[in-house]
Amino acid sequence: MTNPIFEQADMPNNSHSLSLLFKEKMALHAAYMPYVKGGGLFIPSNKSLKMGEAVTMLLSLLDDPIKFQVIGHVVWLSPANQASMPQGVGVQFNEQADSVAAREKIESLLGDDLKSTRLTHTM
Repeated sequence: MTNPIFEQADMPNNSHSLSLLFKEKMALHAAYMPYVKGGGLFIPSNKSLKMGEAVTMLLSLLDDPIKFQVIGHVVWLSPANQASMPQGVGVQFNEQADSVAAREKIESLLGDDLKSTRLTHTM
């Protein structure tokens, strides 16, 4: 998926590994799932993933040069053809150090936006 505020690319040799670049805070807010224990991201995708499947994400946030390798598992499925929600999966972060650091960085970047009533990809 390519758009001006979010990019996603498959990483070679693994169908459950993604490289994600959030270019704008608005896209990060729409994808972040703070209500999931340990944090998580909704990833618009037409991949056929199942609940509980492992996913590895190489995550780039806004202009930060640091990339996080986040490992998680699918906890949310959003099928195609829903009225207002994109097709994709929600991935819960595990408790690995890079995943925790990514969650902390995301929550720092979003700040007060975490309390926003703006629509997201999941709720």
